[in-house]
Amino acid sequence: MEAFNALVADRTVNGVKCEIRRLSADQLPPGELLVRVAYSSLNYKDALAAAPDGNVVKTYPFVPGIDLAGTVVSSEDGRFREGEEILATGYGLGVTHFGGYGEYARIPADWAVPLPDGLTLKEAMICGTAGFTAALSVQALRDNGVVPEGGPVLVTGATGGVGSVAVAILSKLGYEVTASTGKPEAKDELLGLGAASVIDRGELTPAVPRSLDKQRWAGVVDCVGGKPLAAVLGGVKYGGTVAASGLTGGTELPATVFPFILRGVRLIGIDSVFVPMPARRRTWELLASEYRPVKLHELSSEIALADVPAAMAVMLAGKSKGRNVVKL
Repeated sequence: MEAFNALVADRTVNGVKCEIRRLSADQLPPGELLVRVAYSSLNYKDALAAAPDGNVVKTYPFVPGIDLAGTVVSSEDGRFREGEEILATGYGLGVTHFGGYGEYARIPADWAVPLPDGLTLKEAMICGTAGFTAALSVQALRDNGVVPEGGPVLVTGATGGVGSVAVAILSKLGYEVTASTGKPEAKDELLGLGAASVIDRGELTPAVPRSLDKQRWAGVVDCVGGKPLAAVLGGVKYGGTVAASGLTGGTELPATVFPFILRGVRLIGIDSVFVPMPARRRTWELLASEYRPVKLHELSSEIALADVPAAMAVMLAGKSKGRNVVKL
């Protein structure tokens, strides 16, 4: 195989630099599947991989990209054949194992998911880890009794990757969605995705937060964490559920036990990295069918590999919206 292009993050005296380099197959890490990558995507963890203090990648030089979708070039595992279309997210991809920001990737077969009917390779990456996390969050609400007739469902960080897909999925399923954002200019976009109303994130973080507040939300998809999550808990209805997956608002949770012991509120943690394969495949099947957003292609912008470093900077500055799909 000839040399191919990859975006390589490397530590320098001034921090971490990302640039396109030519790599050869023997520079790829071990794995049973050699994949010709068609698309990847940009996630917050990818941006952290290129940040000097991101604490995501431990060894440089490194190829980031926690998502990939492509075609199997060669397989040493009987479950996959040459020419088969697959996707991969999570596990060590783009963190401890070279990821999707290269024209080729070699990955363990245990990480690969056959591309489900109903999604193209590009559409799988419009979803990516963000969409996968959104689907897991929505499923957690449904599994814990949150139904459309129960009242509004709040999505925090609604312009981000997870949030925007969650808004689209919930609205398709018939929920009344309240989208919270710090970007007032994105109101029309969120309404277009299906949100019934849009509120400023400042409403969720009052100067004097209350342990228990007016019961407003039947459920919450929280993509932010920190103080906003703590404040939201006090406004969840009796028996409601909060699915939490984010930390852009901080890692501390300055809350009390009152929402849990007086209203029976459930706080469910959502992990997308080590989801067992049976549940992983079921979730991707849902994203290809029942959970597939009506306006899937409106959730993303397509960028080239060379555009990724600039897009990472925008994301770390908190100014990104929706999903960036990286075309390899």
